Amino acid sequence: MTARDSRLHAFRPDLADARLQGEVTAERFVAGRPARISASVADVRKAPRPDSGLNTQLLFGDEVVVFEETEGFAWLQAERDGYVGYVSSGDLAPRGAEPTHVVTALRSFVYPGPDMKFPRNGQLSIGSQVTVTGFAETRGTRYGLLPSGEAVVLQHLAPLGTTSDDFVAVAERLIDTPYLWGGFSAFGIDCSGLVQLSMRMTGRKVLRDSDMQEASLGTPVDAGAEFSQLRRGDLVFWKGHVAIMTDGENMIHANGHTMTVAREGLRQAIDRIGYLYGGPTSFRRP
Repeated sequence: MTARDSRLHAFRPDLADARLQGEVTAERFVAGRPARISASVADVRKAPRPDSGLNTQLLFGDEVVVFEETEGFAWLQAERDGYVGYVSSGDLAPRGAEPTHVVTALRSFVYPGPDMKFPRNGQLSIGSQVTVTGFAETRGTRYGLLPSGEAVVLQHLAPLGTTSDDFVAVAERLIDTPYLWGGFSAFGIDCSGLVQLSMRMTGRKVLRDSDMQEASLGTPVDAGAEFSQLRRGDLVFWKGHVAIMTDGENMIHANGHTMTVAREGLRQAIDRIGYLYGGPTSFRRP
């Protein structure tokens, strides 16, 4: 996913210089209200309308700064990557207690109590952050208890700060996840969202859009003749697209061709993509 109109200057011309290195610095906005995402997945839109285009998404527990609210939408900035946009006010809650655990299962359910036979109250994606205030066990299954009294299977959680060693392995777990423009969860994801979420699970903070990633992630790589110098974990960039190499010949990417996260041979992808978007613009090693 390439840069979109959600960048501050694009839809707030009066704040053209307000975003600097991921921080809102305009005087009238430095005292924003801290909040936290309380929805399973919160859509970040270009404008305060339910039919406005999706730019990115935030996960349960993500920290944000709210600058103003209008017509049921909050204009805010995500602390994880500096992205700005409009989120439904109903998807926000006060910061409250700090998260203690991160969801490490691809997807998990939130139950009204510590029993998997209860009807679920909601669902969480990998990368979501929750506050566990206690523990319970029912019929051999352990649960983490949330401040609301709800429960999440403890096996699906890990203490905050727990990280994976291999972001490619995280991305591979997301194979067959549906493609969603602007998506950033195990319910739907796009190409740069796949890179950002996978690296997030290894403890790395990564910018959101593919052009941002191409400009900031790692170092350039000389792919060599017939791409012989590429290896697992290298990133391949096209105009508006990014893929992750799983070895020297194959890659994984969220793409509109299969409408999923899928494996594909690099050479096949270059041939297939070329007639629409040209060849790769760069290769980088994060």
